[in-house]
Amino acid sequence: MELIIVGIDVSKDRLDVAVRPSGEVFAVERNGAGLEHLVQRLREVSPHLVALEATGGFETVAAAALAAAALPVVVVNPAQIRAFAKAVGQRAKTDPIDAAVIAHFAEATKPAVRPLPDAATLLLADLVARRRQIVEMIGAERQRASRLTVPHLRKSIARLLKALEKELASLDADIDDAMRSSPAWREKEDLLASVPGVGPTIARTLIAELPELGQLNRKQIAALAGLAPFTRQSGQWRGRSFIGGGRTAVRTVLFMGAMVAKRHNPVLKAFFDRLVTAGKPKMAALIAVARKLLTVLNAILRDNRPWQSA
Repeated sequence: MELIIVGIDVSKDRLDVAVRPSGEVFAVERNGAGLEHLVQRLREVSPHLVALEATGGFETVAAAALAAAALPVVVVNPAQIRAFAKAVGQRAKTDPIDAAVIAHFAEATKPAVRPLPDAATLLLADLVARRRQIVEMIGAERQRASRLTVPHLRKSIARLLKALEKELASLDADIDDAMRSSPAWREKEDLLASVPGVGPTIARTLIAELPELGQLNRKQIAALAGLAPFTRQSGQWRGRSFIGGGRTAVRTVLFMGAMVAKRHNPVLKAFFDRLVTAGKPKMAALIAVARKLLTVLNAILRDNRPWQSA
């Protein structure tokens, strides 16, 4: 029996749908009536998997509606879809074609269906993402200030920095309120922050951006964070392994945590020093520390036990 796979291309105003292996295609509006019609149509075909491409947030409502209807929905990485389209020689690009490519990709790779974040987790993720944007803007303005000599331009940057820092404080307060409102989140934050090198910013980013933490094995969680090494070899030739993909925000805060942990966490400091002494480049050793830190945090949430240096 052939498995029925559905691909959905999401745009601002509509959803283009492709069904494999029947080849059926149709479109619905991206509103309440359209989503209700989509759910009804998909229930009739009983799909094994429904795949949507992440499109900057437009897919969120559609994915939530499908998940609420108990349909097996998964949100896939758009970079992987583009690479897959090139691999199968699909050069033309329209919304119906994109939906068919998404369905073909899901059929070929069978991505795992995982529970979608609830509304509270999505709100926390939005707050954390906005905080990250404000921090980046503050850094950019400070860089500009360091290069300017014209007094009134420096004053302009100073005024903007003051406004951005005020906004950052407001966002921090909103994130604190969100964390305090959830006993489960408070418990997770305490567990994560028990590890030397992990502070509130790292813990809250992981809770918001990596809700699978503690539910997957170490290889799966490393792949989600983009810290799983990819081997490069052909015949007798062996190239350096590299990391990539995954969730950039998660990988960034884990690097921050690794830089602190290699100095102040006795276990991870010894691990880093051992790698460097063995001839490992410092950047490669830092990546290994970030990956080990993630493995430790995953185990802490899985076992519901705080950090123990022994």
